[in-house]
Amino acid sequence: MRVSIIDYKTSNLHSVKAACEEVGITSRITSKPDELLSSDAAILPGVGSFSRAMENLRKLGLEEAILNFVSSGKSLFGVCLGQQLLFEQSEEFGTHKGLSLIRGKVKKFDFSNENNQKYPVPQIGWNKIMHHNQNWKDTFLDNCREGSYMYFVHSYYVEPEDEAVILSTSVYGNQQYCSSIKKENIFATQFHPEKSGHKGLEIYRSFKNYLNINGSMNV
Repeated sequence: MRVSIIDYKTSNLHSVKAACEEVGITSRITSKPDELLSSDAAILPGVGSFSRAMENLRKLGLEEAILNFVSSGKSLFGVCLGQQLLFEQSEEFGTHKGLSLIRGKVKKFDFSNENNQKYPVPQIGWNKIMHHNQNWKDTFLDNCREGSYMYFVHSYYVEPEDEAVILSTSVYGNQQYCSSIKKENIFATQFHPEKSGHKGLEIYRSFKNYLNINGSMNV
């Protein structure tokens, strides 16, 4: 299986590629739509600004390529900003349109009215992931226990319109939010599996095993 790591010039891609190599995934970093479309699966990582990321995806011809890739039934794995970009819009520095593969919005943490308690934004560090509606069996979280700690760096979180796509939730301050999603051939996490130690690598290993068995997540 050949996996493309999508490069749209806003991400540090090397930790993602290193995680792929660690578990035996054959991957390539690419900005070329034709290379993406010829891949068996893809990873959409990301850090930084939502609007800048979408602008770069459009300039590189990758927005349309990603939409066609997903519609073909191939597996797409989003990480951090890569999860947020899957949604319809973000409120980061205004309102900006996303890929609209998942219905819902990207919202900023706001603790201004939470009993005058202040929580640092962005959230940087380790946090638990918890079950929501979906069972983790036969997903990328199959080898993770409820309460596993993952590494987060983010100021914004996704709010899916359909709660059925929520795979895990986490809590920061008094805010419970969606920390991973699964919908057909799309899986994505707000946390960084590649920076989350052994349990994070298990997610990449599950990705590899699932693709080897099924060819895609849409089964």
